Amino acid sequence: MRTDEQGLAYGGGWLDRAGALRTDPGWVADRLTERESVLLPFWQDRCLVSAERLPVRLPAVDAAGLLTAADETVFLGLDSGRAVFAADLSGRAEREAVELAGAAEAVDVRALVGGLGAADAAVQAYAKGLLHWHRGQRYCGSCGAATAARDGGHTRSCTGPGCGRLLFPRIEPAVIVLVEAPGEPGRCLLARHRGAPEGSWSTLAGFVEVGESLEDAVRRELAEEAGVTVAGMTYQGSQAWPFPAGLMVGFRATAASTEVRVDGEELADARWFTREELWARAAQGRPLGRIDSIDHHLLGSWLDGRG
Repeated sequence: MRTDEQGLAYGGGWLDRAGALRTDPGWVADRLTERESVLLPFWQDRCLVSAERLPVRLPAVDAAGLLTAADETVFLGLDSGRAVFAADLSGRAEREAVELAGAAEAVDVRALVGGLGAADAAVQAYAKGLLHWHRGQRYCGSCGAATAARDGGHTRSCTGPGCGRLLFPRIEPAVIVLVEAPGEPGRCLLARHRGAPEGSWSTLAGFVEVGESLEDAVRRELAEEAGVTVAGMTYQGSQAWPFPAGLMVGFRATAASTEVRVDGEELADARWFTREELWARAAQGRPLGRIDSIDHHLLGSWLDGRG
């Protein structure tokens, strides 16, 4: 396992996803019979956790009842040769799912990040996104026939006669941007989204649309939501985002001017902040972005004068 260079949540560890092996159903089935193989149970996008709020990890060979009850079981990869699977119990009542897993409760992975290592958070987010995709792809969008999982759960194929369409897991890319004002003093633009509490400020973000490059999406989002024209931008990093299967792509952009015109729909307000103002907010205990989000990294690196 490696540690993510930027310390971003959900990207801190690697499983060997064994892409060349998981296409063999016999090989995948054999992994479920190995004493070392691990099973991670989920219920409706939530991790099933122990009383200590740690994700439950079951020996696959001892979980026959859970595997029978699961709506779907997927192969995630190999951890130092040990197979790791995830099982979805969403079709069961929550209490039944908790009992089947020998867990204490079902919790969203984002509520656990502070207590998990980077690799564990990454695997939980990966499992959540893959199982969520399976629940939404039970039927073919072309002919309406049922689909069936294959390749260890990384593909679904249509069972309809004459169709055979293959479906693959989807991610939802979005850009997230820290915007700097031109010239001195150094300032960054933060926004308050509609419905957010008074005094809650964050960087600007939005989904990438069909036909756009990431850079196009940055320019469009800033223009639409804040009336900001971009003079230049640089890539800062990316992050898997389990909501449920997003990819946040971070940029730092420089505005052509300090003019701001919020759209009044996505954003209620936007204003420029100096480093001194943000340090003062932090000293008052006001969070600078979600601790598990690349938003927090973008703000932190700007405050430290990095990048």
